[in-house]
Amino acid sequence: MIRYFLAAALAMAGVQANPPRPAPPPIVPDRVSHVLDAAGMAGTVLIGKGDRIVYERAFGPINPAGGPQHRLGQTWRYASVTKQWAATIAMQEVAAGRLNLDTPIKMYLPDSKAPFADRITPRMLMQHISGLPRTEDSPKGVDDWQTFYLVPPGDPQTGRSFCEGPTNRPPPAEFHYGDCDFIMLGAILEKISGKPFARLVRDRIAKPLGLTSVGLFPRRTPTVVGYEAGKRESAAFRLENFGAAGALYGTTHDLFRFDRGLMTGKLLPEAQRTIMWTGDPKLGFAAFGQWAFSAPIKGCGSIPIRFVERRGAIGGVVLRNIIMPDLDMVLIMTSNRAEADAAFGEIWQQRGVSHDVLAAAICPKVAT
Repeated sequence: MIRYFLAAALAMAGVQANPPRPAPPPIVPDRVSHVLDAAGMAGTVLIGKGDRIVYERAFGPINPAGGPQHRLGQTWRYASVTKQWAATIAMQEVAAGRLNLDTPIKMYLPDSKAPFADRITPRMLMQHISGLPRTEDSPKGVDDWQTFYLVPPGDPQTGRSFCEGPTNRPPPAEFHYGDCDFIMLGAILEKISGKPFARLVRDRIAKPLGLTSVGLFPRRTPTVVGYEAGKRESAAFRLENFGAAGALYGTTHDLFRFDRGLMTGKLLPEAQRTIMWTGDPKLGFAAFGQWAFSAPIKGCGSIPIRFVERRGAIGGVVLRNIIMPDLDMVLIMTSNRAEADAAFGEIWQQRGVSHDVLAAAICPKVAT
């Protein structure tokens, strides 16, 4: 499961909040393929510019031991990219005047048993400073997975029941990435809308954008299976237990259409999108359900590029959803190798496959 932290070193690495807009770069597909082939990529890569997909390719076998190859159009678990969708629905509620970012969650969930429900706010939830219990503190069970992700939905050891359990961290607490924040946010969205989160995703995002592959686990047909250290991932954990924090699935094409919906204003008014996409330097540039920062790319000169990044990882499946608003571009990378999470690297550190793909695709001169 993802544990994603953009350290305070971002500020020391030349990261800025509002850089000048760089000129639109050229797309160089051959360079992208060279980088990915050299990295031994196993999964898919999509690059979009405007409404067009300008690069798309599948790489490697599904099973590390060989056999059927990855193909385009596969259905992937979106994992924690789900949080980006949940934050979008929350900001739709803000735009409609039904949700206030700084109103205690007790106003929306009057029956909440969370110790600090009268102080925790939706803003704190989306920035991971609520102080709610940490799912990694749940007892471990089969295959070293926390009980939170193993028991049936509705069990008091998972979902909202666990997340409203004891905590000694009063809000606002220090930044700590976790699933409970968005599970509680999902409960708030369901309460004020009167609809389950799955239906909110369908009605607020999928139907308006014409998405046909998106849904929430459980799912009858399996999605791409993950591998960890060359072995098939555990079958013990329940993807549905991730809820609004990580239970979405879909294709990369539909994820690209979601990104375009955000970029073009189809999903959110500009005012609410700006709030959602404003990274806080004190929190490692965490925004609402995503990270927003600016950093230079090797070969693109010294002017930083603005990024909105959301990554996900559950079991052996990892992905990156990277939006570059000022370049009108998107990079989506998926893999079913757990080790790819580290190999994708950090854009702001100018290292890793994600950085090198960007450099190859958009920089007139790629540094060697």
